[in-house]
Amino acid sequence: MDDCIFCKIVKGEVPSFKVYEDDRVYAFADINPISEGHTLIIPKAHAENLGEISDEDLVAIHRVSKKMYHAMQKTLGAGGIALVQANGRAVNQVVMHYHLHLIPRKDSQPRLAATQWDLVPGDMDTIKAVSAKIAAALGH
Repeated sequence: MDDCIFCKIVKGEVPSFKVYEDDRVYAFADINPISEGHTLIIPKAHAENLGEISDEDLVAIHRVSKKMYHAMQKTLGAGGIALVQANGRAVNQVVMHYHLHLIPRKDSQPRLAATQWDLVPGDMDTIKAVSAKIAAALGH
């Protein structure tokens, strides 16, 4: 896509701090980092979201995320790494090109809001009904 900032980064038209690259995947430092080492992994082929990305690119991204997980633990002393991936404006996807955030955190840092929420029991009848709808849409 001509107007996609991430496509421009892949093409070398916009500078980035490359962390990793192979034939399917490009990983680079987030320029608005939540923590030291915050990195994005994107497919080189444009796909807006999880519904559009090819299975091959999705697998490639997660293989790279595993490599980066180990590298971040080793080099940054990360006690944990949040993998955050948003699909659609309703969940604050800002760049409409599939991307996976790897956000390393040390044990001494505050927890990320996206990884911490109150556990409030839901209505079991509602949970059952919604689960059945999703399963039916999947053909199960």
